[in-house]
Amino acid sequence: MPNWTPWLLTLPGTVLFAALVLLPLALTVALSFHVYDSATGVKDEITLAHYIAVVTDDYFINIFWRTLRLATLTTLICAVIGAPEAYVLSRMREPWRAIFLLAIIGPLLVSVVVRTFGWSMLLGPAGLINEAFRFLGIGTVRLLYTETAIVIGLVHVMLPFMVIPVWTSLQKLDPMVEAAAWTLGASRFTALRRVVMPQVTMGLLSGSLVVFGLSASAFAMPALLGGRRLKVAATVVYDQYMNELNWPLGAAIAIIVLVVNLVVMMAYHRAVEGRARRTLG
Repeated sequence: MPNWTPWLLTLPGTVLFAALVLLPLALTVALSFHVYDSATGVKDEITLAHYIAVVTDDYFINIFWRTLRLATLTTLICAVIGAPEAYVLSRMREPWRAIFLLAIIGPLLVSVVVRTFGWSMLLGPAGLINEAFRFLGIGTVRLLYTETAIVIGLVHVMLPFMVIPVWTSLQKLDPMVEAAAWTLGASRFTALRRVVMPQVTMGLLSGSLVVFGLSASAFAMPALLGGRRLKVAATVVYDQYMNELNWPLGAAIAIIVLVVNLVVMMAYHRAVEGRARRTLG
């Protein structure tokens, strides 16, 4: 007699995943192949024109490159800032560890719209940052509605998603191993590079994948900090759905963004995982 217990236990989660993820995704894919007419709307005709238009139009290609560039830059900055933060967090004692951890995950406790408007006030021409620049004699610097503003906002939001996985990886590392490297003559930098970094590779991988995926599909931050002229993939999809009412084209853009994200993330995963296996054996 086959044991149906594991299948029955996973059935509710599978049904929920299919209803909330697979079914909407399948409907979006189907919608992306439909013909759209500005006078009559979506037609029951199949076409590849939307995909061809997206991959051949310089307007959409530039938006995709901007989206990938901003997501990559956000991921790199989060890795550079988040890894040292996680290392410091792993070496802290209570109650300072709890206080520092609360400060790290604090941005997640505030609405993304509130955070975005806060950054728009800080980065605006009359904001605190430009006031400091004027005080230092630098003058007014245009920060709001630029790619710099988008990256700053995304790093602020995504940093906890980098710190937590790296910190979790460091919890598996015995501090005495690093101390043993010091006693054997290794400098602090060498111990950090040869002992600590190989252990946090998988944490960096997990955090980078999450940060890149969320940054590439972010909507609120680019829309509010980048303005109407500085578009990314998510804001273009929103415009096609809500303003142009061209749902098939918006669906095609969304599917292309999803596929590109998956390809980039899988390639990065294979590269980093392969290096981790060579390093850790």
